Amino acid sequence: MRIEPFINEEQDPKTAEKVLGKIADMLTPGEQVVYLAVQKKPAVNLIPDSIVVTDKRLVFCKPGNLGLTTNFDIYSWRDIKEISFKEEFFGAKFTAVPLTGENLTVDYIPKVQARKLYQFCNQQLEKDRELERARTIEREKSLKPQNETETKPLLEESFQRNFDGPSVPVQPSVQDALPTVPAQEAAKSTEDELTQKLQKLRGLYEKHLITQEEYEAKKADILSQL
Repeated sequence: MRIEPFINEEQDPKTAEKVLGKIADMLTPGEQVVYLAVQKKPAVNLIPDSIVVTDKRLVFCKPGNLGLTTNFDIYSWRDIKEISFKEEFFGAKFTAVPLTGENLTVDYIPKVQARKLYQFCNQQLEKDRELERARTIEREKSLKPQNETETKPLLEESFQRNFDGPSVPVQPSVQDALPTVPAQEAAKSTEDELTQKLQKLRGLYEKHLITQEEYEAKKADILSQL
């Protein structure tokens, strides 16, 4: 990996080459390094810490054992809640706040590098959040038609199963009814049948097979037949 694009703000070339060489072996397919910030202490600066920004992750590189080893704290952008920096007398203190765990801080980052680091990190965080919002919208779009398609037949089937059968008899004309069935008995038969339908409807509602709106609408329809 070429180091020239990452030493524009006076990053130490030796540290940049060493860190970027290790990061290159850790990149996933398609992942690219966006920025590199290197610690610069006012006195001794032999084994500085560094921070690498990629388009997928934020990596804190902290040397150990006199520079013979390196500890990596790696977070994907979706695991980062926010980032901040504070300019001090010597350099700046950069802090990343993860969703879980302790904050990650590196001090003595050159002020120009700290500003660039803050800028690039915020850009990556915003891209990741925009991508997550787009995914959420797509999930909602894909689920909505499916839910409507599945729910409607179930409700129709429930009504069909419980209310199909002989419909309410059509009231015979006065001339036809008088010789055969007394009006009082016909009215009583109709009331009994409607009562049964209301009881079945109430049972569906109590079993949460239909909503309150559907219950009220069907109830009004049945009562209109009285």
